[in-house]
Amino acid sequence: MSKRLTADLIARYDQDGVIFPRRLLSAADAAGYRRQLEAFEAAHGGALKGAYRFKSHLLFKWLADLVRAPEVLDLVEDLIGPDILCWNTNWFIKEPRTPNFVSWHQDNNYWGLDTRKLVSVWIALSPATRASGCMRLIPGSHRGPTLPHVDTFHADNMLTRGQEIAVTVDEAKAVDITLETGEAAVFAFGIAHSSPPNQSDDRRIAIVLRYIPPETRQTVAAWDSAALVRGTDRFGHFTHEPVPTRDFDPVAVAFHLRAEEQQRQVYYQGTGLKGHRT
Repeated sequence: MSKRLTADLIARYDQDGVIFPRRLLSAADAAGYRRQLEAFEAAHGGALKGAYRFKSHLLFKWLADLVRAPEVLDLVEDLIGPDILCWNTNWFIKEPRTPNFVSWHQDNNYWGLDTRKLVSVWIALSPATRASGCMRLIPGSHRGPTLPHVDTFHADNMLTRGQEIAVTVDEAKAVDITLETGEAAVFAFGIAHSSPPNQSDDRRIAIVLRYIPPETRQTVAAWDSAALVRGTDRFGHFTHEPVPTRDFDPVAVAFHLRAEEQQRQVYYQGTGLKGHRT
């Protein structure tokens, strides 16, 4: 029996690869998370960069709590089952009036995970509008083949290697994923998506939570990690991550150093590069 999603919504997700908008946070709670993020940025020299943008649930206690929040996990359970690992958390922050963009791509092209069940929960901590560069995606594209990609390493591309789909994307089929603060979009592994620059006067701040079932394997690295956030793990393919007891818990920070570096190696696999920390 589903916990959060109706049978119609689950069927829509299977068909289109996306459900939005979903109210996961109150506007007040989302604003509170933004304040915590920006207080950290103000104390550490500016916008979140480099290693802090990946697996951040090992660094910030509030984010460790969010990836385990029942309102999030109930929704994910309806899509992938009762046993859930959080594989990653990623920040996508676009400053006002800047050229940063995300090219058309499919995540499953370069993450090394042998599942089609990865679920991304994209949460807006500020409004995601057409002006601010909201995500765009092609409904149903997760059901097709993985498309060829090319690495561009474009300076303004927010993706690690500037990867983009190497064939023509029919943007007439694209849907704008507009969200209010505290709302979320839930989308499937393999869906083609992108986002244009932020032309608004406010930051566009998103935190993305990535969930997988425990039977998933990492195919391009000998070691990987994930947080067991619900149920049991009967497979043991991922080393379980510690739960931080406070912001920058020393045990979790030490684990993050290894886990984030390993994930960069996965992202840059096949390029001959170790990655960068900008």
